[in-house]
Amino acid sequence: MKKLTLLAGTALMLSAPLTASAHENDTKAPHAKDHAPIGVMADHRHKKGEVMLSYRYMTMDMDGSRDGTSQLSPETIATTVPNTFFGAPGQPPTLRVIPEKMKMDMHMVGAMYGLSDRVTLMGMGSYLTNDMDHITFQGSMGTNILGGFTTKSEGFGDTTLAAIIGLDDGASKAREINLNLGVSIPTGSNTETDQILTPMGETPSPRLPYPMQLGTGTFDFKPAVTYSARGDKFGWGAQTSARIPLERNKDGYKFGNLLEATAWLAYEPDYWISFSGRLRASAQGDISGADAAIMAPVQTADPANHGGEQIQALFGVNLAGQTGWLRGQRLAFEVGIPLYRDLNGPQLETDSIVTIGWQKAF
Repeated sequence: MKKLTLLAGTALMLSAPLTASAHENDTKAPHAKDHAPIGVMADHRHKKGEVMLSYRYMTMDMDGSRDGTSQLSPETIATTVPNTFFGAPGQPPTLRVIPEKMKMDMHMVGAMYGLSDRVTLMGMGSYLTNDMDHITFQGSMGTNILGGFTTKSEGFGDTTLAAIIGLDDGASKAREINLNLGVSIPTGSNTETDQILTPMGETPSPRLPYPMQLGTGTFDFKPAVTYSARGDKFGWGAQTSARIPLERNKDGYKFGNLLEATAWLAYEPDYWISFSGRLRASAQGDISGADAAIMAPVQTADPANHGGEQIQALFGVNLAGQTGWLRGQRLAFEVGIPLYRDLNGPQLETDSIVTIGWQKAF
């Protein structure tokens, strides 16, 4: 967090001395409010021949388990939640390995190209690091803790390719309506393994459960519609999007359909800076099918314990370079907190999401 604050502060110091003269002499200099919050993907298109490069860093923290709207302690899960694999060799009747925390760091690199004034092409790749802390309860009964362990996976994630198509005529600078037609390509691994601690004290290295995998293994259709508009001091917009797996992967499963809707309002006290508030709602089904190699007395290994409904509040800052080498560059920050969570649990609950990003158009 200190690094993020330092980076934002540096951008403020660099931008401030250049803002006054920019709009006095150049009415086409950029407005910070013209951009959606950095957590909104593919919100705009570019003019023919224009290129934009981007980098985003997102970190997500999860702590504690929830089933529906109720939190569950590790002891409650270990003694009352049935193990769906009970009856197989070495599988106890209840879940005896409990995730406590998870941290996901994602680096996203993207590029956009204006094929025409109405059509923009986009590509985005990612690199992920996942860490999940667990505790293992001893044997098949009771609440004696045998020990703890951490699993980790790291590598490239899935890749998105998309076309952003303008649905308006592009004549109005105060409004933009875009259709996004994209596909997610399964470039991320879904066969990651790591060492665990079983209730019987063994330390094998099996295939990790679904949330720890780097990719889905499926081709996914990713449509979206985005509306954005701007006035004198305010910018606003909304986006609806979906991620729909087209078929089960080679390991026999697919993630549930993901539907999202978000709306934002931004206030611009000066051309180079804006502050935004945003609401995001999402609904996702559980996993269809199962990977036969993922079998353990832990909630993350059960395909039914995935998805749910969530609402988040997010707050952000946009900084838009005005003149010189800063012109065409954008630095942005956004932090999100949960308002409502109804999970297909038990599963870990998201406590915070932080995104910082840089963009350069030329």
